[in-house]
Amino acid sequence: MLLYDSRVSGNCYKVRLLLAHLGVEYERREVDVVDRSNRAELLGELNPAWRVPTLVLDDGRSLAESNAILWYLGDGSQYVPADEFERAKVLQWLFFEQYSHEPHIAVMRFWVAVAKTPPERAALEEKLRFGYAALDAIERHLGTRPFLVADRYTIADIALYAYTHVAHEGGFDMSPYPAIGFWLERVAGQAEHVPITA
Repeated sequence: MLLYDSRVSGNCYKVRLLLAHLGVEYERREVDVVDRSNRAELLGELNPAWRVPTLVLDDGRSLAESNAILWYLGDGSQYVPADEFERAKVLQWLFFEQYSHEPHIAVMRFWVAVAKTPPERAALEEKLRFGYAALDAIERHLGTRPFLVADRYTIADIALYAYTHVAHEGGFDMSPYPAIGFWLERVAGQAEHVPITA
């Protein structure tokens, strides 16, 4: 397998983290997330959106969108529940991550820590407001359980861990979120865990 990847991208990190848990060997090809000038040539035939991560299977088929890749790789493993309702709950959190969490927390981190070109103050404040709303929702949910779904570690945790554990790099104060803090420790303590910098 070949992963078109970026070391700084949380979306790419999700895939690398699951591959590490699964013990799957793969090749990585680093892609610049700031300079997108060669994306058409690099990913044009593989991913219509020209984004990373993009996974190319050994048979040449390609798959894009981080959470779709998580589902594909994780299905049939311990990281995706067999129970129909629990599977739907995992999907619920994957959709939440891409709709309510990643667009705010990840974008703030990109502006502040990666591209280092933050926009006007009003745009930053809006991202902070919605990002904190997402963190509030996660904190409420984790206040009474160890993981997001079925009281065990799943790809839902992997998806939300990726950008939550680096939210501070985007200017988010994580001190009001003790349940999230303990959850981050539990995720980092999983077997075969790798850091985002690996």
